[in-house]
Amino acid sequence: MEFRQLGRSGFKVPVLSLGTGTFGGSGEFFGAWGQTDVAEATRLVDICLEAGLNMFDSADIYSAGAAEEILGEAIKGKRDKVIISTKGTFRSSTGPNDVGSSRYHITRAVEGSLRRLKTDFIDLYQLHGFDAVTPIEEVLGTFDDLVRAGKIRYVGCSNFSGWHLMKSLAISEKYNLPRYVAHQAYYSLVARDYEWELMPLGIAENVGAVVWSPLGWARLTGHVRRGQPLPENSRRRSTLVNDIGPQAPDEYVYKVVDAIDAIAHETGKSVPQIALNWLLQRPTVANIIIGARNEQQLRTNLGAVGWKLAPEQIARLDAASEVPLPYPYWHQRGFSERNPAPV
Repeated sequence: MEFRQLGRSGFKVPVLSLGTGTFGGSGEFFGAWGQTDVAEATRLVDICLEAGLNMFDSADIYSAGAAEEILGEAIKGKRDKVIISTKGTFRSSTGPNDVGSSRYHITRAVEGSLRRLKTDFIDLYQLHGFDAVTPIEEVLGTFDDLVRAGKIRYVGCSNFSGWHLMKSLAISEKYNLPRYVAHQAYYSLVARDYEWELMPLGIAENVGAVVWSPLGWARLTGHVRRGQPLPENSRRRSTLVNDIGPQAPDEYVYKVVDAIDAIAHETGKSVPQIALNWLLQRPTVANIIIGARNEQQLRTNLGAVGWKLAPEQIARLDAASEVPLPYPYWHQRGFSERNPAPV
């Protein structure tokens, strides 16, 4: 397993981590992802550790906290061998302060995650979304207290826009507060918006990308193809999952999958393995969160490492997945002499 530096820090993480969105499976949304119990989660953790994958990602809202609880049980007796990342910000209860990134909510969220995970510290704690109401100084000051108390070691964010992240980094520097070393972002061969602004920012400011849903919201699992029905257990059959999740035109997805299929025939690799390997060649990507309902899916995804797509194959995938850029990015491409694209 390859390890990479996580942004501007001395911390190294494996290029793959296991996401726990399938753990618990309570409610329609997370139930469509999977219903992994403690026994199966423990087995998946053990397989990951055997493969050198020792990072596990969760969030306080996954199955209303059950995912963190199951992860805590699955790593029992192995805490010194694993890296834990989790997230908070979204609404956790009905109270007026049970949401956001205020000192009140983040402190309570971290304490709750520590309790459910049965650990004294969290290696990487990330804001799950941007809170435009709470002053950034309050957010980062809270993180400073939590880091000094030994409850979290590194901080990151997720789903920020470019200006959200850049303003936060500027305040960190101005007041010598903890700096976001990671940005957990949505990125895949059928969702390349990350490249427009967040990737150049990540390069310039040395913020590592931790990629969520690298298979494009289950579009690159190998089950989505032109003219073929979805498997009965596919989460893409869930109306709720599709309505909430990121959209992509069907014909665009089919075009990308066609290109992946051609390379799959050349390499003997699977569709998800190629999609994940493409991501591992992209600038700023430090870690990719893989999901798995079962052992077979996990082993398939683990097969994305240890080899590399050829430059010519990457170029074909780039061409198949390219989309028209929105303003001002298309205009900036016209000034490539002094404003080159990052990829």
